[in-house]
Amino acid sequence: MAKVDRAVPTTRLGRLARLASAGLRASTSLGEREVTAAAEHAAEVLGTLRGLASKVGQMASYVDGVVPEAQRGPYETAMKGLLAATPASNPAEVRHLVEDELGAPLDRLFLTFDVTPFASASIGQVHRAVIATGDGEREVAVKVQHPGIARALHADLANASLLQPMFGSLIGRRFKMKEQLEVVRQRFTEELDYGLEAERLSMFAGFHEGDQEIRLPRVHPQRTARRVLTTDLMHGATFDEACRAPESDRRRWAETLWRFVFKGNLVHGHFNADPHPGNYLFCPAGTVVFLDFGCVQPIEAANLHCARALHRAAMALDERAFADAVIRLLAAPPGALQRKAIGFMRRCFEPLFHRPYRMTRAYVSSIVDELRSLAADARRADDVEFFALPADMLFMNRLQFGFYSVLARLDVEVDYSAIERRFWPEVEAL
Repeated sequence: MAKVDRAVPTTRLGRLARLASAGLRASTSLGEREVTAAAEHAAEVLGTLRGLASKVGQMASYVDGVVPEAQRGPYETAMKGLLAATPASNPAEVRHLVEDELGAPLDRLFLTFDVTPFASASIGQVHRAVIATGDGEREVAVKVQHPGIARALHADLANASLLQPMFGSLIGRRFKMKEQLEVVRQRFTEELDYGLEAERLSMFAGFHEGDQEIRLPRVHPQRTARRVLTTDLMHGATFDEACRAPESDRRRWAETLWRFVFKGNLVHGHFNADPHPGNYLFCPAGTVVFLDFGCVQPIEAANLHCARALHRAAMALDERAFADAVIRLLAAPPGALQRKAIGFMRRCFEPLFHRPYRMTRAYVSSIVDELRSLAADARRADDVEFFALPADMLFMNRLQFGFYSVLARLDVEVDYSAIERRFWPEVEAL
Protein backbone atom coordinates (compact mmCIF):
# COMPACT_ATOMS: atom_id res chain seq x y z
CA MET A 1 0.00 0.00 0.00
CA ALA A 2 1.31 3.44 -0.96
CA LYS A 3 2.01 6.00 1.74
CA VAL A 4 -0.02 9.17 2.23
CA ASP A 5 0.16 11.74 -0.55
CA ARG A 6 2.76 14.47 -0.57
CA ALA A 7 3.67 17.07 -3.14
CA VAL A 8 6.82 16.40 -5.12
CA PRO A 9 9.47 19.09 -4.48
CA THR A 10 10.23 20.40 -7.96
CA THR A 11 12.71 23.25 -7.65
CA ARG A 12 16.37 22.47 -7.99
CA LEU A 13 17.23 24.36 -4.80
CA GLY A 14 14.50 22.65 -2.80
CA ARG A 15 15.55 19.19 -3.95
CA LEU A 16 19.20 19.90 -3.18
CA ALA A 17 18.27 21.03 0.32
CA ARG A 18 16.35 17.81 0.95
CA LEU A 19 19.23 15.70 -0.40
CA ALA A 20 21.71 17.58 1.76
CA SER A 21 19.53 16.85 4.79
CA ALA A 22 19.52 13.14 4.00
CA GLY A 23 23.28 13.01 3.53
CA LEU A 24 24.10 15.11 6.60
CA ARG A 25 22.37 12.83 9.07
CA ALA A 26 23.92 9.74 7.53
CA SER A 27 27.42 11.16 7.65
CA THR A 28 27.28 12.24 11.28
CA SER A 29 25.74 9.04 12.70
CA LEU A 30 27.99 6.66 14.58
CA GLY A 31 26.13 4.10 16.73
CA GLU A 32 23.68 1.45 15.52
CA ARG A 33 20.66 3.42 16.74
CA GLU A 34 21.91 6.58 15.04
CA VAL A 35 22.64 4.72 11.78
CA THR A 36 19.10 3.29 11.83
CA ALA A 37 17.62 6.74 12.43
CA ALA A 38 19.73 8.22 9.62
CA ALA A 39 18.66 5.46 7.24
CA GLU A 40 14.98 5.99 8.05
CA HIS A 41 15.37 9.74 7.56
CA ALA A 42 17.15 9.24 4.24
CA ALA A 43 14.40 6.86 3.06
CA GLU A 44 11.73 9.41 3.96
CA VAL A 45 13.55 12.21 2.16
CA LEU A 46 14.33 10.18 -0.96
CA GLY A 47 10.79 8.84 -1.09
CA THR A 48 9.30 12.32 -0.90
CA LEU A 49 11.67 13.59 -3.58
CA ARG A 50 10.84 10.61 -5.82
CA GLY A 51 12.44 10.78 -9.27
CA LEU A 52 16.18 10.20 -9.46
CA ALA A 53 16.58 10.50 -5.70
CA SER A 54 14.11 7.67 -5.12
CA LYS A 55 15.98 5.52 -7.64
CA VAL A 56 19.14 5.93 -5.57
CA GLY A 57 17.23 4.71 -2.52
CA GLN A 58 15.88 1.74 -4.47
CA MET A 59 19.39 0.73 -5.48
CA ALA A 60 20.54 0.99 -1.87
CA SER A 61 17.75 -1.38 -0.83
CA TYR A 62 18.88 -4.35 -2.92
CA VAL A 63 22.13 -3.85 -4.88
CA ASP A 64 24.95 -5.41 -2.90
CA GLY A 65 28.00 -3.20 -2.51
CA VAL A 66 26.21 0.16 -2.81
CA VAL A 67 26.01 0.71 0.97
CA PRO A 68 29.09 -0.01 3.16
CA GLU A 69 28.90 -3.39 4.87
CA ALA A 70 28.77 -1.93 8.38
CA GLN A 71 25.63 0.09 7.56
CA ARG A 72 24.00 -2.22 5.03
CA GLY A 73 21.39 -3.79 7.32
CA PRO A 74 19.71 -0.59 8.57
CA TYR A 75 19.84 1.08 5.15
CA GLU A 76 18.43 -1.91 3.28
CA THR A 77 15.59 -2.22 5.79
CA ALA A 78 14.76 1.48 5.63
CA MET A 79 15.03 1.76 1.85
CA LYS A 80 13.10 -1.43 1.11
CA GLY A 81 9.78 0.38 1.09
CA LEU A 82 10.94 2.50 -1.86
CA LEU A 83 10.68 -0.55 -4.13
CA ALA A 84 6.90 -0.31 -4.24
CA ALA A 85 5.72 2.34 -1.81
CA THR A 86 7.07 5.84 -2.19
CA PRO A 87 4.54 8.45 -1.03
CA ALA A 88 1.41 8.62 -3.20
CA SER A 89 0.31 11.76 -5.04
CA ASN A 90 -2.81 13.82 -4.35
CA PRO A 91 -5.93 11.98 -5.63
CA ALA A 92 -7.56 15.09 -7.12
CA GLU A 93 -4.39 15.95 -9.04
CA VAL A 94 -4.09 12.36 -10.27
CA ARG A 95 -7.70 12.37 -11.50
CA HIS A 96 -7.16 15.65 -13.34
CA LEU A 97 -3.97 14.32 -14.96
CA VAL A 98 -5.66 11.12 -16.19
CA GLU A 99 -8.63 12.98 -17.63
CA ASP A 100 -6.39 15.57 -19.27
CA GLU A 101 -4.12 12.93 -20.82
CA LEU A 102 -6.90 10.63 -22.05
CA GLY A 103 -9.36 13.34 -22.99
CA ALA A 104 -12.46 12.12 -21.15
CA PRO A 105 -13.97 11.98 -17.66
CA LEU A 106 -12.71 9.18 -15.45
CA ASP A 107 -16.11 7.46 -15.25
CA ARG A 108 -16.29 7.24 -19.04
CA LEU A 109 -12.77 5.85 -19.35
CA PHE A 110 -13.11 3.15 -16.67
CA LEU A 111 -15.99 1.16 -15.24
CA THR A 112 -14.25 1.43 -11.87
CA PHE A 113 -11.07 3.25 -10.83
CA ASP A 114 -9.55 2.91 -7.36
CA VAL A 115 -8.20 6.35 -6.48
CA THR A 116 -5.92 4.78 -3.85
CA PRO A 117 -2.84 3.37 -5.63
CA PHE A 118 -1.65 -0.13 -4.76
CA ALA A 119 1.93 0.80 -5.66
CA SER A 120 3.87 4.04 -5.90
CA ALA A 121 7.42 4.33 -7.20
CA SER A 122 9.94 6.92 -8.36
CA ILE A 123 8.12 8.24 -11.45
CA GLY A 124 4.51 7.16 -11.05
CA GLN A 125 1.94 5.20 -9.10
CA VAL A 126 -0.36 2.34 -10.11
CA HIS A 127 -4.14 2.09 -9.68
CA ARG A 128 -6.54 -0.83 -10.06
CA ALA A 129 -9.33 -0.26 -12.55
CA VAL A 130 -11.82 -2.13 -14.73
CA ILE A 131 -12.52 -1.46 -18.41
CA ALA A 132 -15.12 -2.76 -20.81
CA THR A 133 -13.81 -4.91 -23.67
CA GLY A 134 -15.41 -6.66 -26.60
CA ASP A 135 -15.65 -9.87 -24.61
CA GLY A 136 -16.72 -8.42 -21.26
CA GLU A 137 -14.81 -6.67 -18.50
CA ARG A 138 -11.09 -6.71 -17.76
CA GLU A 139 -9.06 -5.75 -14.70
CA VAL A 140 -6.28 -3.34 -15.59
CA ALA A 141 -3.38 -1.57 -13.95
CA VAL A 142 -3.24 2.16 -14.65
CA LYS A 143 0.18 3.73 -14.14
CA VAL A 144 -0.06 7.49 -13.65
CA GLN A 145 2.88 9.87 -13.40
CA HIS A 146 3.26 11.79 -10.18
CA PRO A 147 2.11 15.36 -10.91
CA GLY A 148 5.20 17.57 -11.07
CA ILE A 149 7.62 14.66 -11.47
CA ALA A 150 8.80 15.76 -14.93
CA ARG A 151 9.96 19.12 -13.59
CA ALA A 152 11.56 17.43 -10.57
CA LEU A 153 13.43 14.88 -12.67
CA HIS A 154 14.68 17.52 -15.09
CA ALA A 155 15.95 19.50 -12.08
CA ASP A 156 17.88 16.43 -10.93
CA LEU A 157 19.27 15.64 -14.37
CA ALA A 158 20.39 19.24 -14.88
CA ASN A 159 22.36 19.07 -11.66
CA ALA A 160 25.78 17.68 -12.53
CA SER A 161 26.89 18.17 -8.92
CA LEU A 162 24.28 15.60 -7.92
CA LEU A 163 24.93 13.13 -10.74
CA GLN A 164 28.72 13.06 -10.56
CA PRO A 165 28.98 11.84 -6.94
CA MET A 166 26.27 9.24 -7.63
CA PHE A 167 27.99 7.67 -10.62
CA GLY A 168 31.54 9.03 -10.53
CA SER A 169 32.69 6.58 -7.84
CA LEU A 170 31.80 3.70 -10.12
CA ILE A 171 32.93 4.95 -13.51
CA GLY A 172 35.69 7.43 -12.67
CA ARG A 173 35.89 11.02 -13.83
CA ARG A 174 38.24 10.15 -16.71
CA PHE A 175 35.90 7.46 -18.03
CA LYS A 176 34.08 9.75 -20.50
CA MET A 177 32.12 11.30 -17.64
CA LYS A 178 30.35 13.79 -19.91
CA GLU A 179 29.24 11.07 -22.33
CA GLN A 180 28.24 8.73 -19.50
CA LEU A 181 26.10 11.39 -17.83
CA GLU A 182 24.46 12.21 -21.15
CA VAL A 183 23.39 8.57 -21.43
CA VAL A 184 22.04 8.79 -17.86
CA ARG A 185 20.03 11.89 -18.74
CA GLN A 186 18.68 10.36 -21.93
CA ARG A 187 17.57 7.08 -20.31
CA PHE A 188 15.91 8.71 -17.30
CA THR A 189 14.21 11.37 -19.44
CA GLU A 190 12.73 8.59 -21.57
CA GLU A 191 11.08 7.17 -18.46
CA LEU A 192 8.74 10.17 -18.48
CA ASP A 193 7.21 9.01 -21.79
CA TYR A 194 4.73 6.21 -21.05
CA GLY A 195 3.83 6.01 -24.74
CA LEU A 196 7.44 5.02 -25.43
CA GLU A 197 7.31 2.53 -22.56
CA ALA A 198 4.21 0.96 -24.11
CA GLU A 199 6.08 0.54 -27.41
CA ARG A 200 9.01 -1.08 -25.63
CA LEU A 201 6.77 -3.39 -23.65
CA SER A 202 5.25 -4.62 -26.90
CA MET A 203 8.73 -4.94 -28.41
CA PHE A 204 9.97 -7.14 -25.57
CA ALA A 205 6.80 -9.22 -25.78
CA GLY A 206 7.76 -9.89 -29.39
CA PHE A 207 11.31 -10.84 -28.38
CA HIS A 208 9.98 -13.60 -26.13
CA GLU A 209 6.86 -14.63 -28.04
CA GLY A 210 6.12 -18.31 -27.51
CA ASP A 211 8.14 -18.57 -24.28
CA GLN A 212 5.58 -19.84 -21.78
CA GLU A 213 7.70 -18.87 -18.77
CA ILE A 214 8.12 -15.20 -19.74
CA ARG A 215 4.97 -13.11 -19.43
CA LEU A 216 4.42 -9.42 -20.08
CA PRO A 217 1.19 -7.47 -19.56
CA ARG A 218 -0.84 -6.47 -22.61
CA VAL A 219 -1.04 -2.74 -23.33
CA HIS A 220 -4.40 -1.02 -23.82
CA PRO A 221 -3.43 1.77 -26.24
CA GLN A 222 -6.74 3.67 -26.15
CA ARG A 223 -6.15 4.35 -22.46
CA THR A 224 -2.45 5.07 -22.77
CA ALA A 225 -0.77 8.44 -23.32
CA ARG A 226 2.47 10.18 -22.43
CA ARG A 227 1.71 10.25 -18.70
CA VAL A 228 -0.76 7.35 -18.38
CA LEU A 229 -0.08 3.69 -19.16
CA THR A 230 -2.85 1.09 -18.97
CA THR A 231 -2.07 -2.63 -19.10
CA ASP A 232 -3.63 -5.87 -17.97
CA LEU A 233 -3.49 -6.29 -14.19
CA MET A 234 -1.03 -9.10 -13.53
CA HIS A 235 -0.88 -11.36 -10.48
CA GLY A 236 1.89 -13.36 -8.85
CA ALA A 237 4.09 -13.71 -5.79
CA THR A 238 6.28 -10.82 -4.71
CA PHE A 239 10.05 -11.09 -4.69
CA ASP A 240 10.15 -11.52 -0.91
CA GLU A 241 7.63 -14.37 -1.21
CA ALA A 242 9.65 -15.92 -4.04
CA CYS A 243 12.79 -15.88 -1.90
CA ARG A 244 10.97 -18.02 0.69
CA ALA A 245 9.70 -20.54 -1.88
CA PRO A 246 11.09 -24.10 -2.26
CA GLU A 247 14.50 -24.36 -3.88
CA SER A 248 13.14 -26.06 -7.01
CA ASP A 249 10.83 -23.08 -7.66
CA ARG A 250 13.59 -20.56 -7.02
CA ARG A 251 15.88 -22.37 -9.44
CA ARG A 252 13.34 -22.30 -12.26
CA TRP A 253 12.66 -18.60 -11.68
CA ALA A 254 16.39 -17.85 -11.76
CA GLU A 255 16.65 -19.68 -15.08
CA THR A 256 13.75 -17.68 -16.52
CA LEU A 257 15.24 -14.40 -15.35
CA TRP A 258 18.60 -15.20 -16.93
CA ARG A 259 16.97 -16.17 -20.23
CA PHE A 260 14.88 -12.99 -20.31
CA VAL A 261 17.87 -10.73 -19.70
CA PHE A 262 20.48 -12.32 -21.93
CA LYS A 263 18.27 -13.37 -24.83
CA GLY A 264 17.11 -9.75 -24.97
CA ASN A 265 20.74 -8.62 -24.88
CA LEU A 266 22.46 -11.08 -27.18
CA VAL A 267 19.75 -11.90 -29.71
CA HIS A 268 17.85 -8.63 -29.89
CA GLY A 269 20.40 -6.03 -28.78
CA HIS A 270 18.30 -4.43 -26.02
CA PHE A 271 18.23 -4.72 -22.27
CA ASN A 272 15.82 -3.55 -19.62
CA ALA A 273 18.13 -1.55 -17.38
CA ASP A 274 15.96 -1.38 -14.25
CA PRO A 275 16.12 -4.82 -12.61
CA HIS A 276 14.85 -3.96 -9.14
CA PRO A 277 12.72 -6.68 -7.49
CA GLY A 278 9.47 -4.72 -7.62
CA ASN A 279 9.45 -5.21 -11.39
CA TYR A 280 8.89 -8.98 -11.15
CA LEU A 281 5.98 -11.21 -10.18
CA PHE A 282 6.59 -14.93 -9.69
CA CYS A 283 4.12 -17.61 -10.81
CA PRO A 284 4.04 -21.43 -10.85
CA ALA A 285 6.11 -23.57 -13.24
CA GLY A 286 9.02 -21.13 -13.45
CA THR A 287 6.91 -18.32 -14.92
CA VAL A 288 7.95 -14.72 -14.23
CA VAL A 289 5.93 -11.60 -15.08
CA PHE A 290 8.03 -8.58 -16.15
CA LEU A 291 6.36 -5.25 -15.46
CA ASP A 292 8.46 -2.13 -16.07
CA PHE A 293 10.03 -1.07 -19.38
CA GLY A 294 10.66 2.61 -18.77
CA CYS A 295 14.46 2.31 -18.83
CA VAL A 296 15.61 0.36 -21.89
CA GLN A 297 19.13 0.58 -23.32
CA PRO A 298 19.87 -0.36 -26.94
CA ILE A 299 23.30 -1.94 -27.44
CA GLU A 300 25.45 -0.42 -30.15
CA ALA A 301 26.38 -2.83 -32.95
CA ALA A 302 30.11 -2.93 -32.18
CA ASN A 303 29.52 -3.49 -28.46
CA LEU A 304 26.92 -6.16 -29.22
CA HIS A 305 29.45 -8.01 -31.36
CA CYS A 306 31.94 -7.94 -28.49
CA ALA A 307 29.29 -8.99 -25.96
CA ARG A 308 28.45 -12.02 -28.05
CA ALA A 309 32.14 -12.87 -28.30
CA LEU A 310 32.49 -12.64 -24.49
CA HIS A 311 29.57 -14.99 -23.90
CA ARG A 312 30.72 -17.39 -26.61
CA ALA A 313 34.21 -17.56 -25.10
CA ALA A 314 32.89 -18.02 -21.57
CA MET A 315 30.61 -20.88 -22.57
CA ALA A 316 33.56 -22.50 -24.38
CA LEU A 317 35.84 -21.92 -21.36
CA ASP A 318 38.24 -20.15 -23.72
CA GLU A 319 40.20 -17.72 -21.53
CA ARG A 320 42.32 -16.35 -24.39
CA ALA A 321 39.33 -15.58 -26.60
CA PHE A 322 37.60 -13.99 -23.62
CA ALA A 323 40.55 -11.69 -22.92
CA ASP A 324 40.75 -10.72 -26.59
CA ALA A 325 37.04 -9.80 -26.58
CA VAL A 326 37.53 -7.62 -23.48
CA ILE A 327 40.40 -5.79 -25.18
CA ARG A 328 38.27 -5.16 -28.29
CA LEU A 329 35.27 -4.01 -26.25
CA LEU A 330 37.29 -1.53 -24.20
CA ALA A 331 39.89 -0.64 -26.85
CA ALA A 332 42.35 -1.17 -24.02
CA PRO A 333 46.07 -0.66 -24.78
CA PRO A 334 48.60 -3.06 -23.19
CA GLY A 335 49.56 -2.46 -19.60
CA ALA A 336 48.54 -2.97 -15.99
CA LEU A 337 45.17 -1.25 -16.47
CA GLN A 338 44.29 -3.57 -19.33
CA ARG A 339 45.19 -6.62 -17.24
CA LYS A 340 43.04 -5.38 -14.36
CA ALA A 341 40.12 -4.73 -16.71
CA ILE A 342 40.37 -8.26 -18.08
CA GLY A 343 40.43 -9.58 -14.52
CA PHE A 344 37.37 -7.54 -13.59
CA MET A 345 35.38 -8.69 -16.62
CA ARG A 346 36.42 -12.27 -15.99
CA ARG A 347 35.05 -12.02 -12.45
CA CYS A 348 31.76 -10.68 -13.84
CA PHE A 349 31.46 -13.75 -16.08
CA GLU A 350 32.12 -16.26 -13.31
CA PRO A 351 28.52 -17.59 -13.54
CA LEU A 352 29.17 -18.77 -17.11
CA PHE A 353 32.66 -20.18 -16.54
CA HIS A 354 31.56 -22.33 -13.58
CA ARG A 355 28.64 -24.81 -13.93
CA PRO A 356 26.51 -24.82 -11.91
CA TYR A 357 27.03 -21.50 -10.15
CA ARG A 358 25.47 -20.12 -6.97
CA MET A 359 25.23 -16.34 -7.04
CA THR A 360 26.01 -14.89 -3.60
CA ARG A 361 25.71 -11.42 -2.14
CA ALA A 362 29.40 -11.48 -1.21
CA TYR A 363 30.28 -12.14 -4.87
CA VAL A 364 28.15 -9.23 -6.08
CA SER A 365 29.67 -6.89 -3.49
CA SER A 366 33.14 -7.97 -4.57
CA ILE A 367 32.62 -7.09 -8.23
CA VAL A 368 31.16 -3.69 -7.28
CA ASP A 369 34.30 -3.11 -5.19
CA GLU A 370 36.49 -4.26 -8.08
CA LEU A 371 34.87 -1.75 -10.41
CA ARG A 372 35.56 1.03 -7.92
CA SER A 373 39.16 -0.14 -7.71
CA LEU A 374 39.44 -0.22 -11.51
CA ALA A 375 38.10 3.35 -11.70
CA ALA A 376 40.62 4.45 -9.06
CA ASP A 377 43.48 2.85 -11.01
CA ALA A 378 42.27 4.56 -14.18
CA ARG A 379 42.42 7.95 -12.46
CA ARG A 380 46.08 7.27 -11.64
CA ALA A 381 47.03 5.68 -14.98
CA ASP A 382 49.23 7.53 -17.44
CA ASP A 383 47.89 8.51 -20.85
CA VAL A 384 49.63 5.59 -22.58
CA GLU A 385 47.71 2.95 -20.61
CA PHE A 386 44.44 4.80 -20.10
CA PHE A 387 41.21 3.83 -21.88
CA ALA A 388 37.60 4.91 -21.41
CA LEU A 389 34.55 2.72 -20.95
CA PRO A 390 31.98 2.82 -23.77
CA ALA A 391 29.23 5.29 -22.92
CA ASP A 392 26.53 2.62 -22.70
CA MET A 393 28.47 0.51 -20.19
CA LEU A 394 27.12 2.45 -17.20
CA PHE A 395 23.61 1.07 -17.59
CA MET A 396 24.99 -2.38 -18.38
CA ASN A 397 26.74 -2.24 -15.01
CA ARG A 398 23.51 -1.08 -13.37
CA LEU A 399 21.72 -4.05 -14.92
CA GLN A 400 24.42 -6.54 -14.04
CA PHE A 401 24.91 -5.52 -10.43
CA GLY A 402 21.17 -5.18 -9.81
CA PHE A 403 20.29 -8.38 -11.64
CA TYR A 404 23.04 -10.36 -9.92
CA SER A 405 21.80 -9.04 -6.56
CA VAL A 406 18.31 -10.34 -7.37
CA LEU A 407 19.70 -13.77 -8.27
CA ALA A 408 21.84 -13.81 -5.12
CA ARG A 409 18.73 -13.47 -2.97
CA LEU A 410 17.08 -16.40 -4.75
CA ASP A 411 20.13 -18.35 -3.52
CA VAL A 412 20.22 -21.33 -5.89
CA GLU A 413 22.74 -23.15 -8.06
CA VAL A 414 22.02 -22.84 -11.78
CA ASP A 415 23.86 -23.90 -14.92
CA TYR A 416 23.62 -20.51 -16.61
CA SER A 417 25.73 -21.66 -19.54
CA ALA A 418 23.14 -24.33 -20.32
CA ILE A 419 20.40 -21.66 -20.26
CA GLU A 420 22.23 -19.60 -22.86
CA ARG A 421 22.94 -22.61 -25.07
CA ARG A 422 19.19 -23.04 -25.55
CA PHE A 423 18.89 -19.76 -27.43
CA TRP A 424 22.45 -19.57 -28.77
CA PRO A 425 21.48 -20.88 -32.24
CA GLU A 426 19.45 -17.67 -32.63
CA VAL A 427 22.61 -15.66 -31.90
CA GLU A 428 24.70 -17.59 -34.40
CA ALA A 429 22.01 -17.17 -37.06
CA LEU A 430 22.35 -13.37 -36.97
